[in-house]
Amino acid sequence: MTKIIEALTAKSKLKRKIRQHLKKLGFAKTPDGNLVLPSFDKQMIRNLHSAQRRERIQFNKTFIDGNFSKLIKYFANGDEVKPEAITPVLKRVCGNGWEAKLFRLASLTWSVPVSNGFGRRLRYLVLDQHNGKLIGLIAIGDPVFNLSVRDNFIGWNSNDRSQRLVNIMDAYVLGAIPPYNMLLGGKLIASLLRTRELYDDFKKEYGSSRGIISGEEKAARLLAVTTSSSMGKSAVYNRIKLDGQKYLTSIGYTKGWGHFHIPENIFSDMREYLRAIDHPYADLHQFGDGPNWRLRTARAALDALGFREDLLKHGIGREVFVCPLAENAIDILKTGKGKPNLKSLLSVREVAELGLQRWIIPRSITRPEYLLWKAVDIKTLILNPEQFQKSQSNDIDLNVVRTA
Repeated sequence: MTKIIEALTAKSKLKRKIRQHLKKLGFAKTPDGNLVLPSFDKQMIRNLHSAQRRERIQFNKTFIDGNFSKLIKYFANGDEVKPEAITPVLKRVCGNGWEAKLFRLASLTWSVPVSNGFGRRLRYLVLDQHNGKLIGLIAIGDPVFNLSVRDNFIGWNSNDRSQRLVNIMDAYVLGAIPPYNMLLGGKLIASLLRTRELYDDFKKEYGSSRGIISGEEKAARLLAVTTSSSMGKSAVYNRIKLDGQKYLTSIGYTKGWGHFHIPENIFSDMREYLRAIDHPYADLHQFGDGPNWRLRTARAALDALGFREDLLKHGIGREVFVCPLAENAIDILKTGKGKPNLKSLLSVREVAELGLQRWIIPRSITRPEYLLWKAVDIKTLILNPEQFQKSQSNDIDLNVVRTA
């Protein structure tokens, strides 16, 4: 009897905690008693991510304090950037050295928390060889298994996807940091997905990889990379074309389901409640379950608590893009036949030269306020982005990257 009372009390407390959190984010109660998100704009999206971001910063507080002074040298002041001389190079992030620490610190500048990725991963610092400073970050990892806009665009059925998804990766971190983002550096970074270096690195690392879902040995080739915006329609990824070659194509929007508005402390309570009622999802997660495990677990907990699963429908449809690396990539993905045509696949240096002329140099002339940026402001941007935005007189786009 005591155990039953304790379970009912825990259920009541958790339901109240969830309601209070969602109302704070902007969810409103409908006449029938349900909680819904009435509308959203970019500020609303930031609010939905705010609790998760605060948790991430709090978790990393010791890391930031212990490493910022050693890593600040990699962040540029505006007057250290020479637009016509910018020379991007990819520095692979492996192990736990300074590269990994710099990647971790720089990713904390994003207003939307960055995922750690899933399964196969390739992570890069994009450095400016001219001054040794950090331009931005790239990280590609295993894509989600279920993504209807991707599968419809390629023309896959479920069997096709199981057989050939191994040839696709997803860019779960993709963007530039200040002051390079003020020069449309986000477009330059996105263009580097379609480079010979990424294709070759993938072939070397995962060319003989085993499919996570199927468990079968497959001769994987990096035929395409997907990515998606963090705030609905993307201004950064749209219209990315160099020398007549389209680098990213918009293929539609996700349906607006997710769990990012459920912070870690509430998710932990959800798992604890599922354990109390002996629900299998409480401790089901293991390698191979996929990145959708958290969504399924949250849905199971909300259902057990008596909430409608609509609470996981935040309504923010992310714009999805695909970047084919081969001329015939989509045909190969669709049919499973053919040899990749890589004749138009350029090197990082070649793409960068085109990108400087297309975006960087013209923007530096029309928007010279990048010169006012001070590297020390990175810490304020990380720890207190609201205070940072209020202190800036110029309109800086801080949301050039999304989280998976």
